[in-house]
Amino acid sequence: MTAAFRITLTVSLVVVSVCLVPTRLHAAELAEASPAADRPTGDTPVGMAWIPGGWFTMGDETFPDAVPLHRVYVDGFWMDTHEVTNGEFARFVKATGYVTVAERPIDPAKFPGVPAENLEPGSIVFAPPAGPVPLDNHLRWWSWVKGTSWQHPEGPHSDITDRENHPVVQIAWEDAMAYAEWAGKRLPTEAEWERAARGGLDAKAYVWGDDEPGDGGWQANIWQGRFPGENTRADGYVAAAPVGSFAANGYGLFDMSGNVWEWCADWYRPDAYAASESRNPSGPSSSHDPQEPGIPKRVQRGGSFLCNDGYCRRYMPGGRGKGDIESGTNHIGFRCVKTPPAEPK
Repeated sequence: MTAAFRITLTVSLVVVSVCLVPTRLHAAELAEASPAADRPTGDTPVGMAWIPGGWFTMGDETFPDAVPLHRVYVDGFWMDTHEVTNGEFARFVKATGYVTVAERPIDPAKFPGVPAENLEPGSIVFAPPAGPVPLDNHLRWWSWVKGTSWQHPEGPHSDITDRENHPVVQIAWEDAMAYAEWAGKRLPTEAEWERAARGGLDAKAYVWGDDEPGDGGWQANIWQGRFPGENTRADGYVAAAPVGSFAANGYGLFDMSGNVWEWCADWYRPDAYAASESRNPSGPSSSHDPQEPGIPKRVQRGGSFLCNDGYCRRYMPGGRGKGDIESGTNHIGFRCVKTPPAEPK
C-alpha cells in the first residue's frame, strides 16, 4: 500500500452505441424557452460567454450513471469560454501564494504505516505502456510520480514553458475552488455544465451534433488509435492542446468535449439523476461511489485527450466522470462560471 492509492482515476470501460431519446417540450417549458429573455444588461465579463437559461434533456442512456433522462431547467449564467490556462493559474498563484494539493506533503495520519518517502508531494501521470495491455486495470497506464504538480505536469523533469495557453492540469477539486473564489466566480453545477456543453442542441450525441468524431475533420481533442499504447495523433495532439484549438460550440465555448476533464461543484453518486430536482439542481448532499465507497468524489465532465470509442466515450455531453477530491492528474482541469447580479426592479 503506497500513497498512490489515494488517487481515484475516472476512466470507465464503456463500449456501447449511442442511444439518446428526444423528448417534447411541455407547454410550461415553451413559455420559458426564449434564449435571450434572461440575458443581463451590462458588459460581458472578459473571457466569458452567456449561457441562456432554459430547459434541456439531461443525461445519456449510453452510461449507467447518466440515467434516467430527465428534463432540467437552469437559470442563465456566464461561463469561461475556455478551460483555465497555465498562464491564468500562474497569475492566481503569484497574487495569493497558493500551494496546490499536489505540492503539499501527504498527511501521514491518513496513511499510517506508509514510509515517509512515499508521503512526499506528487501526483498521477499517464504513462502509456509499450504495447497492448488488457483494459481491466488502469494502474497499467498510470503512475504516481514524486515532484509532479501543475508546474511539472508530467513529472519533475517537465515544465510549462511555452504552454501558457494550455489548460492547467494536476488540479484537485480544492485547487479549482480556490481559484474560482479568487476570480469572483464559482465551479459550475453538473446541470449548468451540461446545459452549456450542449450549446442549444438538445438530446444530440455530441456537443457539435450527431456527426461521428472525425467526420469532416476532428471536432475535439480525443484519442485516436488503440488505447492506451497507440495514439495516431490524427487530431494533431497527443496530450492536452492549447485552449481554443477546436471549433466552439453553439454558445461560443471551446473544448467542452475532450482535451481535459473539468471539475464540477456536485458530489458524485451514480443514482443522482433518480432524485434530481427539475430546476437548478445542485446535486446530492453527499458522495457515494459503490466501486470505492470510502472515497469522497466530485463530478467531472467533458472527457479528455485520453477518451476514445474503444475505451471511454465520456467526451459526450451527457457522459459523467468522477474524481477523488484530493487528486489531480495530467488530464484534469476546470473552468468557472459566474451568476449575474440581480436586475433592479
